[in-house]
Amino acid sequence: MRQKFSTPIRLVAAAAAALVLCATAAAADAPVLQDGVPDRYEVQKGDTLWGIAGKFLKDPWRWPDVWRMNRDEIRNPHRIFPGDVIVLDRSSGEPRLALERSTVRMSPTVRSSPLDALAIPSIPPGDIEAYLSRPLITDLEALARAPQIIAGKDGRVLRGENDLVYVTGLTEANGVLWYIYREGHRFFAADSGDFLGQEQRFLGIARVERFGEVSTVKIHDAKEEILVGDRLVPAPPEVLVNFVPHAPAAKINGRIIATSRDSIEVGRGWIVTLDKGSADGLDVGSVLAIYRSVAPLRDPRPSNEPEQMFRMLDQTRFFQRDKYVQIPDERSGLMFVFRVFDRVSYALVLNTTDPVHIGDFVRNP
Repeated sequence: MRQKFSTPIRLVAAAAAALVLCATAAAADAPVLQDGVPDRYEVQKGDTLWGIAGKFLKDPWRWPDVWRMNRDEIRNPHRIFPGDVIVLDRSSGEPRLALERSTVRMSPTVRSSPLDALAIPSIPPGDIEAYLSRPLITDLEALARAPQIIAGKDGRVLRGENDLVYVTGLTEANGVLWYIYREGHRFFAADSGDFLGQEQRFLGIARVERFGEVSTVKIHDAKEEILVGDRLVPAPPEVLVNFVPHAPAAKINGRIIATSRDSIEVGRGWIVTLDKGSADGLDVGSVLAIYRSVAPLRDPRPSNEPEQMFRMLDQTRFFQRDKYVQIPDERSGLMFVFRVFDRVSYALVLNTTDPVHIGDFVRNP
Protein backbone atom coordinates (compact mmCIF):
# COMPACT_ATOMS: atom_id res chain seq x y z
CA MET A 1 0.00 0.00 0.00
CA ARG A 2 2.92 2.32 0.68
CA GLN A 3 3.89 2.17 -2.98
CA LYS A 4 0.45 3.40 -4.03
CA PHE A 5 0.93 6.72 -2.30
CA SER A 6 4.60 7.28 -3.08
CA THR A 7 3.99 9.21 -6.30
CA PRO A 8 1.43 11.64 -4.77
CA ILE A 9 3.75 12.14 -1.81
CA ARG A 10 6.61 12.97 -4.17
CA LEU A 11 4.34 15.40 -6.04
CA VAL A 12 3.31 17.12 -2.81
CA ALA A 13 6.93 17.33 -1.72
CA ALA A 14 7.92 18.77 -5.12
CA ALA A 15 5.07 21.28 -4.97
CA ALA A 16 6.09 22.32 -1.47
CA ALA A 17 9.68 22.75 -2.60
CA ALA A 18 8.49 24.79 -5.58
CA LEU A 19 6.46 27.03 -3.27
CA VAL A 20 9.51 27.58 -1.09
CA LEU A 21 11.60 28.41 -4.14
CA CYS A 22 8.92 30.77 -5.46
CA ALA A 23 8.67 32.47 -2.07
CA THR A 24 12.46 32.79 -1.92
CA ALA A 25 12.58 34.17 -5.47
CA ALA A 26 9.76 36.61 -4.69
CA ALA A 27 11.57 37.78 -1.57
CA ALA A 28 14.79 38.17 -3.52
CA ASP A 29 12.90 40.08 -6.19
CA ALA A 30 11.19 42.43 -3.73
CA PRO A 31 12.43 46.05 -3.77
CA VAL A 32 15.15 46.65 -1.16
CA LEU A 33 14.77 49.72 1.05
CA GLN A 34 17.66 52.00 1.87
CA ASP A 35 19.26 51.72 5.30
CA GLY A 36 17.64 54.24 7.61
CA VAL A 37 14.85 54.88 5.11
CA PRO A 38 12.50 57.73 6.17
CA ASP A 39 8.81 57.09 6.86
CA ARG A 40 7.86 60.43 5.32
CA TYR A 41 9.53 62.83 2.91
CA GLU A 42 8.35 66.29 1.90
CA VAL A 43 9.10 67.04 -1.74
CA GLN A 44 11.41 70.01 -2.21
CA LYS A 45 11.88 72.35 -5.13
CA GLY A 46 14.71 70.97 -7.26
CA ASP A 47 13.94 67.33 -6.42
CA THR A 48 13.66 64.70 -9.15
CA LEU A 49 11.78 61.40 -9.18
CA TRP A 50 15.09 59.59 -9.48
CA GLY A 51 16.51 61.42 -6.46
CA ILE A 52 13.42 60.81 -4.33
CA ALA A 53 13.33 57.14 -5.32
CA GLY A 54 16.94 56.86 -4.19
CA LYS A 55 15.98 58.10 -0.72
CA PHE A 56 13.67 55.12 -0.28
CA LEU A 57 15.11 52.36 -2.51
CA LYS A 58 18.56 50.95 -3.19
CA ASP A 59 17.40 50.40 -6.78
CA PRO A 60 15.61 53.63 -7.80
CA TRP A 61 14.10 52.06 -10.94
CA ARG A 62 11.95 49.87 -8.64
CA TRP A 63 9.91 53.00 -7.84
CA PRO A 64 6.76 51.74 -9.68
CA ASP A 65 6.84 48.47 -7.69
CA VAL A 66 6.45 50.17 -4.30
CA TRP A 67 4.11 52.79 -5.75
CA ARG A 68 1.90 49.94 -7.07
CA MET A 69 1.76 51.49 -10.52
CA ASN A 70 0.48 49.71 -13.60
CA ARG A 71 1.87 50.33 -17.08
CA ASP A 72 -0.61 53.10 -17.88
CA GLU A 73 0.24 54.94 -14.68
CA ILE A 74 3.95 54.69 -15.45
CA ARG A 75 3.34 56.36 -18.81
CA ASN A 76 1.01 59.00 -17.34
CA PRO A 77 1.89 59.38 -13.67
CA HIS A 78 0.20 61.74 -11.26
CA ARG A 79 2.28 64.91 -11.04
CA ILE A 80 4.26 65.36 -7.83
CA PHE A 81 4.82 68.90 -6.64
CA PRO A 82 7.01 70.62 -4.03
CA GLY A 83 5.22 70.47 -0.68
CA ASP A 84 3.65 67.06 -1.33
CA VAL A 85 4.54 64.41 1.24
CA ILE A 86 5.52 60.86 0.25
CA VAL A 87 4.68 58.31 2.94
CA LEU A 88 6.20 54.85 3.32
CA ASP A 89 3.62 52.31 4.50
CA ARG A 90 4.92 48.95 5.78
CA SER A 91 1.77 47.78 7.57
CA SER A 92 1.01 45.02 5.02
CA GLY A 93 4.48 43.53 5.30
CA GLU A 94 5.53 44.87 1.91
CA PRO A 95 6.73 48.44 1.46
CA ARG A 96 4.33 50.75 -0.31
CA LEU A 97 4.57 54.46 -1.12
CA ALA A 98 1.62 56.82 -1.01
CA LEU A 99 1.22 60.51 -1.71
CA GLU A 100 -0.25 63.15 0.59
CA ARG A 101 -1.12 66.31 -1.27
CA SER A 102 -0.13 69.59 0.32
CA THR A 103 -3.00 71.90 1.23
CA VAL A 104 -2.35 75.57 0.60
CA ARG A 105 -4.90 78.26 1.49
CA MET A 106 -5.56 80.35 -1.58
CA SER A 107 -6.83 83.91 -1.57
CA PRO A 108 -10.11 84.43 -3.51
CA THR A 109 -8.44 85.73 -6.66
CA VAL A 110 -8.17 84.22 -10.12
CA ARG A 111 -4.71 82.79 -10.79
CA SER A 112 -3.21 81.08 -13.76
CA SER A 113 -0.01 78.99 -13.70
CA PRO A 114 1.36 76.12 -15.79
CA LEU A 115 1.01 73.40 -13.13
CA ASP A 116 2.79 70.77 -15.20
CA ALA A 117 5.82 73.03 -15.36
CA LEU A 118 5.90 73.10 -11.53
CA ALA A 119 5.84 69.30 -11.19
CA ILE A 120 9.16 67.69 -10.33
CA PRO A 121 10.86 66.04 -13.33
CA SER A 122 12.14 62.48 -13.61
CA ILE A 123 15.78 63.57 -13.93
CA PRO A 124 17.51 66.99 -13.99
CA PRO A 125 16.04 68.66 -17.11
CA GLY A 126 19.14 70.74 -17.76
CA ASP A 127 21.08 67.58 -18.61
CA ILE A 128 18.80 66.66 -21.50
CA GLU A 129 16.97 69.85 -22.44
CA ALA A 130 18.71 70.23 -25.79
CA TYR A 131 17.89 66.62 -26.68
CA LEU A 132 14.20 66.58 -25.73
CA SER A 133 12.86 67.76 -29.07
CA ARG A 134 15.81 68.72 -31.27
CA PRO A 135 17.59 65.55 -32.42
CA LEU A 136 15.84 63.63 -35.19
CA ILE A 137 16.33 60.07 -36.36
CA THR A 138 14.78 59.51 -39.78
CA ASP A 139 15.08 57.33 -42.85
CA LEU A 140 17.48 58.38 -45.60
CA GLU A 141 14.93 60.36 -47.62
CA ALA A 142 12.92 62.02 -44.83
CA LEU A 143 14.23 65.56 -45.34
CA ALA A 144 14.84 65.33 -49.09
CA ARG A 145 11.84 67.58 -49.79
CA ALA A 146 12.02 69.71 -46.63
CA PRO A 147 12.39 73.51 -46.95
CA GLN A 148 15.94 74.39 -47.94
CA ILE A 149 18.27 77.37 -47.56
CA ILE A 150 19.20 78.45 -51.10
CA ALA A 151 21.23 81.61 -50.41
CA GLY A 152 22.29 84.19 -47.87
CA LYS A 153 21.32 87.84 -48.14
CA ASP A 154 24.82 89.01 -49.05
CA GLY A 155 25.96 85.92 -50.93
CA ARG A 156 28.18 84.45 -48.22
CA VAL A 157 28.08 80.67 -47.91
CA LEU A 158 28.62 80.44 -44.13
CA ARG A 159 25.90 81.97 -42.00
CA GLY A 160 25.49 82.60 -38.26
CA GLU A 161 23.25 84.14 -35.63
CA ASN A 162 21.16 87.17 -36.75
CA ASP A 163 22.00 86.58 -40.44
CA LEU A 164 19.21 86.61 -43.03
CA VAL A 165 18.86 83.70 -45.46
CA TYR A 166 16.46 82.81 -48.27
CA VAL A 167 14.47 79.58 -48.00
CA THR A 168 12.16 77.74 -50.39
CA GLY A 169 9.25 75.51 -49.40
CA LEU A 170 8.08 77.27 -46.21
CA THR A 171 4.34 77.39 -45.39
CA GLU A 172 2.58 79.77 -43.00
CA ALA A 173 0.47 76.93 -41.60
CA ASN A 174 3.53 75.53 -39.81
CA GLY A 175 4.27 78.78 -37.98
CA VAL A 176 7.20 81.17 -37.93
CA LEU A 177 9.62 79.16 -35.78
CA TRP A 178 11.72 76.48 -37.53
CA TYR A 179 14.65 74.22 -36.64
CA ILE A 180 17.66 73.94 -38.97
CA TYR A 181 19.17 70.51 -39.70
CA ARG A 182 21.96 68.83 -41.66
CA GLU A 183 22.58 65.13 -42.17
CA GLY A 184 24.71 63.61 -39.41
CA HIS A 185 25.62 60.06 -38.47
CA ARG A 186 24.08 57.01 -40.05
CA PHE A 187 23.44 54.50 -37.31
CA PHE A 188 23.89 50.76 -37.72
CA ALA A 189 23.25 47.90 -35.31
CA ALA A 190 26.46 46.92 -33.50
CA ASP A 191 25.98 43.17 -34.01
CA SER A 192 24.08 42.73 -37.28
CA GLY A 193 25.16 45.88 -39.10
CA ASP A 194 21.53 46.63 -40.03
CA PHE A 195 20.74 50.24 -40.88
CA LEU A 196 18.84 51.82 -37.96
CA GLY A 197 18.35 55.42 -39.00
CA GLN A 198 19.78 58.70 -40.21
CA GLU A 199 20.55 61.30 -37.55
CA GLN A 200 19.61 64.83 -38.53
CA ARG A 201 22.04 67.13 -36.73
CA PHE A 202 20.45 70.14 -35.05
CA LEU A 203 22.15 73.38 -36.14
CA GLY A 204 19.98 76.20 -34.83
CA ILE A 205 16.64 77.99 -34.74
CA ALA A 206 15.25 80.30 -37.42
CA ARG A 207 12.31 82.72 -37.47
CA VAL A 208 10.47 83.64 -40.64
CA GLU A 209 10.48 87.37 -41.43
CA ARG A 210 8.44 87.13 -44.63
CA PHE A 211 6.64 84.21 -46.30
CA GLY A 212 6.69 83.79 -50.07
CA GLU A 213 7.77 81.44 -52.82
CA VAL A 214 11.22 82.33 -51.51
CA SER A 215 10.87 83.29 -47.83
CA THR A 216 13.16 85.57 -45.85
CA VAL A 217 14.32 83.95 -42.63
CA LYS A 218 16.45 85.26 -39.76
CA ILE A 219 18.74 82.84 -37.93
CA HIS A 220 17.68 83.29 -34.32
CA ASP A 221 20.18 80.93 -32.68
CA ALA A 222 23.08 79.00 -34.23
CA LYS A 223 24.86 76.10 -32.56
CA GLU A 224 27.31 75.93 -35.46
CA GLU A 225 27.78 77.54 -38.88
CA ILE A 226 24.75 77.37 -41.18
CA LEU A 227 25.33 76.45 -44.83
CA VAL A 228 23.44 76.84 -48.08
CA GLY A 229 21.60 73.55 -48.56
CA ASP A 230 20.69 73.03 -44.88
CA ARG A 231 17.08 71.98 -44.26
CA LEU A 232 14.32 73.38 -42.06
CA VAL A 233 11.68 71.56 -39.99
CA PRO A 234 8.79 73.17 -38.04
CA ALA A 235 9.74 73.61 -34.38
CA PRO A 236 7.74 71.11 -32.28
CA PRO A 237 5.94 72.07 -29.05
CA GLU A 238 7.92 71.98 -25.84
CA VAL A 239 8.18 68.55 -24.24
CA LEU A 240 7.88 67.87 -20.51
CA VAL A 241 9.57 64.58 -19.63
CA ASN A 242 8.06 63.42 -16.35
CA PHE A 243 7.84 59.68 -16.78
CA VAL A 244 8.52 57.44 -13.81
CA PRO A 245 11.90 55.62 -13.90
CA HIS A 246 11.20 51.93 -14.46
CA ALA A 247 12.77 48.75 -15.77
CA PRO A 248 11.83 47.93 -19.40
CA ALA A 249 8.88 45.61 -19.88
CA ALA A 250 10.78 43.67 -22.57
CA LYS A 251 14.18 42.00 -22.40
CA ILE A 252 16.77 44.41 -23.78
CA ASN A 253 20.23 43.42 -24.98
CA GLY A 254 21.67 46.37 -26.87
CA ARG A 255 24.83 48.39 -27.41
CA ILE A 256 26.00 51.99 -27.16
CA ILE A 257 26.65 53.08 -30.74
CA ALA A 258 27.52 56.77 -30.30
CA THR A 259 28.27 59.42 -27.68
CA SER A 260 27.54 63.12 -27.60
CA ARG A 261 30.30 65.20 -29.14
CA ASP A 262 31.85 61.96 -30.48
CA SER A 263 33.88 61.46 -27.30
CA ILE A 264 35.94 58.29 -26.93
CA GLU A 265 34.74 57.72 -23.38
CA VAL A 266 32.05 59.35 -21.24
CA GLY A 267 30.83 59.35 -17.66
CA ARG A 268 28.00 60.58 -15.47
CA GLY A 269 25.79 63.24 -17.06
CA TRP A 270 26.75 62.40 -20.66
CA ILE A 271 24.29 61.45 -23.39
CA VAL A 272 24.72 58.30 -25.44
CA THR A 273 22.92 56.71 -28.40
CA LEU A 274 21.59 53.14 -28.22
CA ASP A 275 20.82 50.67 -31.00
CA LYS A 276 17.42 49.83 -29.47
CA GLY A 277 14.15 51.74 -29.67
CA SER A 278 10.39 51.47 -29.36
CA ALA A 279 10.34 48.49 -31.74
CA ASP A 280 12.48 46.63 -29.18
CA GLY A 281 10.33 47.51 -26.15
CA LEU A 282 12.03 50.67 -24.89
CA ASP A 283 9.98 53.68 -23.81
CA VAL A 284 10.71 57.01 -22.16
CA GLY A 285 11.73 56.42 -18.55
CA SER A 286 13.29 52.99 -19.11
CA VAL A 287 16.35 52.41 -16.93
CA LEU A 288 19.14 50.22 -18.29
CA ALA A 289 22.31 48.83 -16.76
CA ILE A 290 25.62 49.38 -18.57
CA TYR A 291 28.06 46.49 -18.92
CA ARG A 292 31.59 46.43 -20.27
CA SER A 293 33.22 43.32 -21.67
CA VAL A 294 36.47 42.09 -20.15
CA ALA A 295 39.12 40.44 -22.30
CA PRO A 296 39.86 36.77 -21.48
CA LEU A 297 42.68 36.31 -18.96
CA ARG A 298 45.53 33.84 -19.23
CA ASP A 299 44.98 30.94 -16.84
CA PRO A 300 48.12 30.53 -14.65
CA ARG A 301 47.04 27.13 -13.33
CA PRO A 302 48.88 24.00 -14.56
CA SER A 303 47.21 22.48 -17.61
CA ASN A 304 46.16 18.85 -17.95
CA GLU A 305 46.15 19.11 -21.73
CA PRO A 306 48.70 16.97 -23.61
CA GLU A 307 51.80 18.73 -24.86
CA GLN A 308 51.91 19.88 -28.47
CA MET A 309 54.86 19.04 -30.74
CA PHE A 310 56.53 21.77 -32.73
CA ARG A 311 59.21 20.93 -35.30
CA MET A 312 61.48 23.55 -36.79
CA LEU A 313 64.35 22.58 -39.07
CA ASP A 314 66.09 19.71 -37.28
CA GLN A 315 64.75 20.49 -33.81
CA THR A 316 61.63 19.15 -32.17
CA ARG A 317 60.14 20.97 -29.22
CA PHE A 318 57.17 20.33 -27.00
CA PHE A 319 54.95 22.97 -25.46
CA GLN A 320 51.53 23.51 -23.98
CA ARG A 321 49.18 26.08 -25.40
CA ASP A 322 48.12 28.89 -23.09
CA LYS A 323 44.65 28.53 -21.64
CA TYR A 324 42.39 31.49 -21.10
CA VAL A 325 39.45 32.01 -18.78
CA GLN A 326 36.43 34.05 -19.78
CA ILE A 327 35.52 36.88 -17.42
CA PRO A 328 31.80 37.78 -17.15
CA ASP A 329 30.81 41.23 -18.38
CA GLU A 330 31.16 43.79 -15.57
CA ARG A 331 28.38 46.19 -14.70
CA SER A 332 29.64 49.76 -14.81
CA GLY A 333 26.61 52.02 -14.41
CA LEU A 334 23.00 52.97 -15.06
CA MET A 335 21.30 55.10 -17.71
CA PHE A 336 17.87 56.68 -18.20
CA VAL A 337 16.21 56.58 -21.64
CA PHE A 338 14.57 59.94 -22.35
CA ARG A 339 13.99 60.07 -26.12
CA VAL A 340 12.93 57.09 -28.21
CA PHE A 341 12.67 56.51 -31.94
CA ASP A 342 11.70 53.33 -33.75
CA ARG A 343 15.10 51.62 -33.59
CA VAL A 344 17.35 54.16 -31.86
CA SER A 345 17.19 55.87 -28.45
CA TYR A 346 19.00 58.57 -26.49
CA ALA A 347 19.88 57.96 -22.84
CA LEU A 348 21.50 59.90 -20.02
CA VAL A 349 24.27 58.20 -18.04
CA LEU A 350 23.17 58.48 -14.40
CA ASN A 351 26.13 56.94 -12.60
CA THR A 352 29.25 54.95 -13.44
CA THR A 353 32.07 53.12 -11.73
CA ASP A 354 34.20 53.07 -14.90
CA PRO A 355 34.34 55.11 -18.11
CA VAL A 356 31.61 54.26 -20.63
CA HIS A 357 32.63 53.50 -24.22
CA ILE A 358 31.02 52.97 -27.60
CA GLY A 359 30.33 49.24 -27.86
CA ASP A 360 29.44 48.77 -24.18
CA PHE A 361 26.35 46.62 -23.59
CA VAL A 362 23.04 47.86 -22.18
CA ARG A 363 20.65 45.42 -20.52
CA ASN A 364 17.78 45.26 -18.08
CA PRO A 365 18.88 46.42 -14.62
